[in-house]
Amino acid sequence: MEAETDVPLVADDEDDSGGDKNLDVALNRLERFLAVLGFPESPSRARLAASCAAFLLLGIAVPSAAICLSRCSQSRGDEYEVQQFELCVLVSEASLAAVSLVAVSRNLLKYGVRRFLFVDQHHGQVDRLQQEYVCQIQEFFRLLLWWILPCFLVKTAREIVRFIYIFHESRWRSIVVFSASTMSWVYLTIILLSACMLFNLVCNLQVIHFEDYGRLLERDVDALICLEEHVRLRYYLSKISHRFRIFLLLLFLFVTVSQFVTLFQTTGYSGKINFANAGDIAVSSVVQVIAVVLCLNAASKISHRAQGVASLASRWHAYVACCPADPQMQSTNSSWNLEAIPASSSLMDYSESNSESLENMALHNNAQLSSFVTSYHKRQALVMYLQSNPGGITIFGWTVDRALLNTLFSFELTLVLFVLGETIVFPSA
Repeated sequence: MEAETDVPLVADDEDDSGGDKNLDVALNRLERFLAVLGFPESPSRARLAASCAAFLLLGIAVPSAAICLSRCSQSRGDEYEVQQFELCVLVSEASLAAVSLVAVSRNLLKYGVRRFLFVDQHHGQVDRLQQEYVCQIQEFFRLLLWWILPCFLVKTAREIVRFIYIFHESRWRSIVVFSASTMSWVYLTIILLSACMLFNLVCNLQVIHFEDYGRLLERDVDALICLEEHVRLRYYLSKISHRFRIFLLLLFLFVTVSQFVTLFQTTGYSGKINFANAGDIAVSSVVQVIAVVLCLNAASKISHRAQGVASLASRWHAYVACCPADPQMQSTNSSWNLEAIPASSSLMDYSESNSESLENMALHNNAQLSSFVTSYHKRQALVMYLQSNPGGITIFGWTVDRALLNTLFSFELTLVLFVLGETIVFPSA
């Protein structure tokens, strides 16, 4: 018997160690990827200086030089307007990348990758959760590639068109402009989308815990255990909101201002807009919209799961209250009276011993009723707590849910209509 019980324990330990090893490999891969992009993982002055130097060089100096070189090769008629388009795109891309770099680097330096993703020793040692963690990290790289690849193809096509457009003056200048523009765009775009995907990854990891919490409510567990688990999950959501609120707020603000200025420039431009002189505007706008959609989708998804917990708890409470595990308590649940004594017993003459046994039976069922009522009130208190504390991702008190998404959509639509009304003027008859 001892040999039979020892075998699964060893197998479980091997599975746990294997899952933990896979998780460590995935986290190390993610950490190296972020380090290559310039997100410092250690508070070393050399690494911070290298990160700042790389951003100033690839994010500002190189694209600025490309704009200057392309300005010298363009016709004098659209030189000023095209330069304004490119400068607007550069400012918006560099600003968003700088916000992403600072926000993510600050959290990584303060907490590290494990604590930043809430993959800690307390809650990350279950093999099933570890496998789901690894799958989500792998999904991070896959989605990042699939979001960047189409935009990169459009960006490359635009640079090729511009390369053909200015090829007749200087071949080497066209090659330099093409290489510099593409390299700086890839660098700034990967930084922005990586930060948004990190926020998406953190939210998806918490979705795993909320799904696990829903499965917990499907079992007959004590209400106190469910309460403690929800308090811990809500604490994690508040920490995520606190760490990302500045990043999300600045992201929405900068993207809105950038789209506002871009729309104002393009609709107010009197010349001809084509793919060669304004293709960067389209590519930049698509990337910014993708970044906002990734963040809003992740935040609203986890907020929806957090708010749906109250519904799951209400269903669990109703099911347990209406279908008690003890068949003897079914009549108690419907009438709230103890009817555990057989009906035939009322026709019997009780001796002293029979009276004592009847009294003991009543006391036993009274204890069952008291336990049932106590459990009912605990579950009722838990449901009321969950309904009053739904949780979710918040930005300075504003929960990112469907109501906020409707508000943002109305606000953006108002801005668009205002810009169109100011720039597009129809001649009077």
